[in-house]
Amino acid sequence: MSLTQQLDQDMKAAMKQKDKETLSTIRMVRASIKKVEIDNRGELNEDQALEVLIREIKQRKDSLNEYEKAGREDLAEKERREIAILSAYLPKQLTEEELREVVVKAIADTGATSKKEMGKVMGAVIPLIKGRADSKQVNQLVQQLLG
Repeated sequence: MSLTQQLDQDMKAAMKQKDKETLSTIRMVRASIKKVEIDNRGELNEDQALEVLIREIKQRKDSLNEYEKAGREDLAEKERREIAILSAYLPKQLTEEELREVVVKAIADTGATSKKEMGKVMGAVIPLIKGRADSKQVNQLVQQLLG
């Protein structure tokens, strides 16, 4: 089942269960996907829909960070719940060990030896882990291994 089909199905279930928070979160991500489809003048494939979902989660994480800095725990909690709802649609996340293996292999494949070549390594790793690990975590790991 595709991501958009799963979202549609879960939206209907949330309506039946009168789960307003899940319903509004799913509607928001579906609206974002629909906007990108309109902009691209065609339906999105799985990878493109996943990119939209990842972008929505990242926006919420950024907002969460700002709300925590401002001491707005009520808004921060709302963002945490939305992140949890959306994260359920991401592919299974890589463990630290699995991620390290991917990064080490990418470093070997690109022949990178210093932080100056970090872009090459990141370029090789990101397509392999799309949606399965946080890019900030990957960035830190690459820096650590090249440093």
